[in-house]
Amino acid sequence: MSSASLQAYSKTAAISFVFIWFAVGGLGHFVAADFFIKIVPPYIPYPEAAVYVSGVFELLGAVGLLLPQWRRLAGIGLFALTLCVTPANVHMFLHPEQFPLMPQPWLSDVLGFRLLLQVFLLFCIWWGPIRTDKAPVAAN
Repeated sequence: MSSASLQAYSKTAAISFVFIWFAVGGLGHFVAADFFIKIVPPYIPYPEAAVYVSGVFELLGAVGLLLPQWRRLAGIGLFALTLCVTPANVHMFLHPEQFPLMPQPWLSDVLGFRLLLQVFLLFCIWWGPIRTDKAPVAAN
């Protein structure tokens, strides 16, 4: 496999992963809204609205990834959205007792893995829809 085809394959794989992540997650904000509302940190006002609004943006971003003319802009939006929700994931990791989703020590391990996955997700968003393959033009 040539370097160019490997790069094209990895870009497609990254976009596919990001699409699935946000399509499923965005739907989850509506199908399992109670779960998402329970994990909103206490310092976020209007948790129900935050869940539904972020769900809408996740779904819009996922759809945008399917449209080549909107893909990069959707990626930028999803990157920003991911950065915005990262403090909530850090809060969950630092205060697992507030989120009795499963018994300890599993919960701390799962939440720690989720933070690592967040970094991987940010990389995939950058690598797939945001990063351009164009070489910079040299100025004369």
